[in-house]
Amino acid sequence: MATLTFQRATWCLQISRSSRTFSVSFTTALPRRHKPQQIATPPVRPSSHGGTPRPRYSRHHDQARTAYTSTKVFQAQQAQAQAQAQKAAPGPPQVKPRSTYTTTAAPTPASLSPQDSSQNPELQDLTSGLSDQPIILDEGTRQVDWTRSFHGLSTEAFSKEAAATLLEPISVDDIEVKPDGIIYLPEIKYRRILNRAFGPGGWGLAPRGETIVTAKAVTREYALVVLGRLVSLARGEQDYFSPEGVPTAAEGCKSNALMRCCKDLGVASELWDPRYIRKFMAAQAKEVFVEHVVTKKRKKIHMRKDDEVRYPFKETKGFTS
Repeated sequence: MATLTFQRATWCLQISRSSRTFSVSFTTALPRRHKPQQIATPPVRPSSHGGTPRPRYSRHHDQARTAYTSTKVFQAQQAQAQAQAQKAAPGPPQVKPRSTYTTTAAPTPASLSPQDSSQNPELQDLTSGLSDQPIILDEGTRQVDWTRSFHGLSTEAFSKEAAATLLEPISVDDIEVKPDGIIYLPEIKYRRILNRAFGPGGWGLAPRGETIVTAKAVTREYALVVLGRLVSLARGEQDYFSPEGVPTAAEGCKSNALMRCCKDLGVASELWDPRYIRKFMAAQAKEVFVEHVVTKKRKKIHMRKDDEVRYPFKETKGFTS
């Protein structure tokens, strides 16, 4: 039989073990309780009117008790006054969040990748727009809200003089050719045609929404208003290659929308006629092989017959040396 003894403070534990049975015995010695200490009370002086005698306190004790009670009351009154003032005072003005075009899962521009945005927090993501929405006029005013109105659309035809100016065939000398073979009319010449037809100030472009900046292009919808009535709607677009080029792309987007609006008025309609395009390219354009002066790369471009190859390209005989 084995005996284990654990002793701690005033208790003792003994464990006896045999082959088949266990026996545990406890011996506990409880600590002796101390007698409560008697708190001395101030001497009691007899009451002059024969009532119950009250403890005898000093004058300093009375002053401290009065000051403590007055401070507690004052603090409670101050807290209650502050709570009432907060309830009565108007809350801070709520700032209305700016409306955005699309902010969820918006594509990040290549020049403003998430890595660049994290390294430079000053870069702003422009995929949600430039926050330049047109001013919405009051419904009660007599002015026309061109952001959503179709006032005057197809109500009356233009005068014969204005129609003749708009439908006048364009001069061959005004048409330009892009290197990829697309012919076009410069945007400034659309403005000249409108000025001849309606006069400066007789027409204008009214934005219909916010400027949207995607990863590589800028787009916005415009309305062409002539003599106080809407005549056409179109969405312009313009590519850009760096964030610094966004303002220039926004201006090009406006000119592109003007060109598309003028299609409804018949201005330079020949440029969308396939037969006219083939005839013009055969008579006024040519194909030229050019070489880049710096990179030495060669390619074939289209240009007018009366134009010359400009830097950084020079004319070559072809892809073979």
